[in-house]
Amino acid sequence: MGMNMSEKILARHAGRDSVSAGELVICDLDMVLANDVTAPPSIKEFEKIGRPVFDKEKIALVPDHFQPAKDIKSAQLAKAVRDFARKHEIKHYFEQGRVGIEHVILPEMGIVGPGMLTIGADSHTCTYGAVNGFSTGVGTTDLAVAMATGKAWFKVPEAIKVELTGKKPENITGKDVILTLIGMIGVDGALYKSLEFAGEGVKTLSMTDRLTIANMAIEAGGKNGIFPFDEVTQKYVEGRVQQPYEPVAPDEDASYVQTVTIDLSAITPVVAFPHLPGNTKAVKDIKEPVEIDQVVIGSCTNGRLEDLQIAAKVMKGYLH
Repeated sequence: MGMNMSEKILARHAGRDSVSAGELVICDLDMVLANDVTAPPSIKEFEKIGRPVFDKEKIALVPDHFQPAKDIKSAQLAKAVRDFARKHEIKHYFEQGRVGIEHVILPEMGIVGPGMLTIGADSHTCTYGAVNGFSTGVGTTDLAVAMATGKAWFKVPEAIKVELTGKKPENITGKDVILTLIGMIGVDGALYKSLEFAGEGVKTLSMTDRLTIANMAIEAGGKNGIFPFDEVTQKYVEGRVQQPYEPVAPDEDASYVQTVTIDLSAITPVVAFPHLPGNTKAVKDIKEPVEIDQVVIGSCTNGRLEDLQIAAKVMKGYLH
């Protein structure tokens, strides 16, 4: 039996010829990530281990949740991260003034790339599957051990194949695609599973679309989301990712527990109503006006330049 993309990355980093769903493996990590909320408790656990970081170039610290600090407690969290970064000479530390959203920074700076294995103490670490890597969120203790040893354990996830067909309309973004999928399978439809995207429709998705879709794999319960390496990926990573990388592709006889098919050409704009991402509705089906009190533009899901450009285009002429 062949392997899918996630299995190939885990096998490679475990030093194995192959792995299969359900196996427990210990893997070498390419990148370890934390922010100003999750790093401080991990640092406390790390210090109990009593050893230096495993590699100062393979840890990324991005204080992006409370920047600028909203109060003294928040400032103390950022200080703990800053002190740790200086003490251990962490290369990928993003101080205030050059900081941004962690899941936007790592791909843009070329810190993550194809075939790489990344963990982060943040549930949306699964974002980096957009560039053909395996990335997933972990807890405080796992992160502390990873900073000390460069290793983490994984249960190899089962995989759901998401077959994308058709061509994405111009008024559709990656957010519409992933919300459509979550509406189909539910918020626990991919619980501890890999969402592996495939099909001719993939090539019609921009990197921004893919980053958004992979980012929200966790909203369907997924362990990770991952896209194949193609011309879009190659164009994005060339000149950006400096370290050597090795893309992965699924074998023809790779194993999947389920296949979900989405015709991109049939998707219309979608919105999620409270209080779960699975409560999706097509905008055209909303008959009554919905009053909105506040809008936030710039999350880790949709905080890229293209997202801001779309918002600006929609609001042009309406701001006073």
